[in-house]
Amino acid sequence: MSTSTFLEVEAKFAVPRTAVVPDLTRLEGVDSIASTKTHRLTAVYYDTADLRLTRSKITLRRREGGDDDGWHLKLPGIGGRLEVHAPLGEMVNGRFEVPEDIVAQVRVLVRREELNPIAQVDNERVESTLAAGDGTPVAEFCDDHVSAWSLLPGGAHSSWREWEIELSGDSPATAIGNPLLLSASQVFLSAGARVSSSPSKLAMALGDSGSSAPQPPFLITADVDPESPAAAVIAALKLNRDKLHAYDPKVRRDEWDSVHQMRVATRELRSHMETFNGILGGEELEYIESELKLLAGMLGHARDAEVVEERFLRLLDSEDSDVLDDTTREHLRMDMGEEYRRAHRRVIATLNSDRYLDLLDAVDALLADPPVAGAHAYLPQPQEEVTDPATEEEVAADLEMGAEGGAGQPTMEVSTDGVDPEEDTSEEETEMVAEGGPVDTDLPAEAQVGYAQTPEEVEQILSEHLEEAYRKLMKRHKKAVDNWDNLELSLHEREENFHDMRKSAKKLRYAAEAVGAATSLKTKRLYNACKAMQSSLGDFQDAVTSRDKLVHMAQAARRRGEDTFGYGLLYQRERALGLQSLEVYAEEVKAIKAAYERLMKSVKDNRKEELKKAAKAAKKNKK
Repeated sequence: MSTSTFLEVEAKFAVPRTAVVPDLTRLEGVDSIASTKTHRLTAVYYDTADLRLTRSKITLRRREGGDDDGWHLKLPGIGGRLEVHAPLGEMVNGRFEVPEDIVAQVRVLVRREELNPIAQVDNERVESTLAAGDGTPVAEFCDDHVSAWSLLPGGAHSSWREWEIELSGDSPATAIGNPLLLSASQVFLSAGARVSSSPSKLAMALGDSGSSAPQPPFLITADVDPESPAAAVIAALKLNRDKLHAYDPKVRRDEWDSVHQMRVATRELRSHMETFNGILGGEELEYIESELKLLAGMLGHARDAEVVEERFLRLLDSEDSDVLDDTTREHLRMDMGEEYRRAHRRVIATLNSDRYLDLLDAVDALLADPPVAGAHAYLPQPQEEVTDPATEEEVAADLEMGAEGGAGQPTMEVSTDGVDPEEDTSEEETEMVAEGGPVDTDLPAEAQVGYAQTPEEVEQILSEHLEEAYRKLMKRHKKAVDNWDNLELSLHEREENFHDMRKSAKKLRYAAEAVGAATSLKTKRLYNACKAMQSSLGDFQDAVTSRDKLVHMAQAARRRGEDTFGYGLLYQRERALGLQSLEVYAEEVKAIKAAYERLMKSVKDNRKEELKKAAKAAKKNKK
């Protein structure tokens, strides 16, 4: 099945049936009307029984007539609507089936639901091609006389007239586009038109008949107290669930950086579930976390190949020593691209699997009816450290790189200025703030029963979950710094400690973002400090991943009888680049500590103020 994709930028206007089309050459950038045609179009719109597409501002139709007949899928996009087209196709068993390439773009929403006709729109269209002075088409103007029928229960017939102007070719990306649309608005409004209040012909056709359709699972709102910690956590989970939905079709189209962004959304969703365990809980939560972990791992294979390919190309572009032979250069330029394409095909197979659809259903069900723990269980519960499973490449790298950790290997220094590697990061210390003294974590009696909490209590509860994430980060920091010069460990093991540190920084960043969104606490400083560490340690890990791949490629080249010197040269360059990324590590740890202590001081101050108010109120009531 052949499909095409492009960006649609248009404006629509409702007009009286008797309105006269104005002189279109008055529009900015339009010098002539290149052609005028009349079309008779019939479009049948498709959706699920609960209108999942329509409610997500997506339209799917099969249109006959005109220059672009076929299946049309319109998706929300930046600066316009993204259109995906496919040929009409033939009827199968007495009905037209939506092409699989089209369904794939909305699979994350449709899942196993059938797509059936929900409306028919017939349109007599007078279409004019508007051209610039050099004859280049810049826009299409359509004068539409529409008749429509809703095929939903309670649907009715309706008719109307509208004008539509859509930018052509490269116009949306040039300086022509916006002035043209602005001038069109002015000219059309002067001719008696008004900006259409309906986003699409489908919405006009359905009218009120869509209101009786059931709600899609992903739009069901959880019945929880909006002032509770659970509401804050659910809002954070929903945000990342929506990101996952948004990036699914982009990954299928293989848009740049889409695999990375979908992986981020997946891991952030799982991280929130882990960090705020105790606010939500239960076996279903554990199942979702486990499935998200597997999904992130699958996306990670493709992402790693994508990153390594980019690093190899940069290394090749900067290599001026003339010691890399043509064969080595060819492998470095081509092999990782092919590995990415294989990994991407596996990702698409995963996104089409029943297991993935089951996961999406489970996340929706959890957000619609969250397993909220009782108020007594809101304090963070101790958990075992969770690490991502090693990939086959990482296991192989462990075996191959283990020899590098032996005696006689050069010591790689990590700057720890201002950070004491012997520092005790016990639970008691992390409860201390800059001014001294522990944060008061006792909850008032009224918070131990029932469900609702005051904003202050919500702040207290969520900050304690933030503290748990911080404690894990400092524990991993101590392990990473203490073992950096431990030559009893392999180089891979010592570097893996910093990879674990990056994971903790990422989880603390995600937790800070969620807490900042749900409370009055100013977590931006901590968020930014964690983000900075995540970035530099990400560069470090990318260099490690690149080196591991260079070892594999060198071994394969040796088996083919090829020169392997170039791989060793680039290996050492990547090792140096990785060490450069660690030069700011100590300062970044200090920044995280300072931001966290400042935040905990705010929690303590807020708590003191709350207790003063409570004491004052009690004294007043006593009088």
